[in-house]
Amino acid sequence: VQVVESGGGLVQPGGSLRVSCVVSGLAFSRYGMDWYRQAPGKERESVAGISMLANSYYADSVKGRFTVSRDNDKSTVYLQMDNLKPEDTAVYYCRVRGQPYWGQGTQVTVSS
Repeated sequence: VQVVESGGGLVQPGGSLRVSCVVSGLAFSRYGMDWYRQAPGKERESVAGISMLANSYYADSVKGRFTVSRDNDKSTVYLQMDNLKPEDTAVYYCRVRGQPYWGQGTQVTVSS
């Protein structure tokens, strides 16, 4: 199983960014997917997730600003991040729910 995140980068406060996560090696449509992030000096935290039926959840800190979605035909889960804040700066990871498969992460930096 391979999990590969992409799409991170540098963005100004108030800007938007979409990160993607492609999964291969398993039946993607049968699994929920979760996004996490880890800022320097902090523990990894849950950000958002989407079930195999496309039900989603969000951490309070990102609710109303982030949107998680999935495309089963492309075995891809997305995290659309709007109105970004400096405190959103972190490495963003995705994970196959309930499985020990993580990606390498993609860096998101929000700074002017």
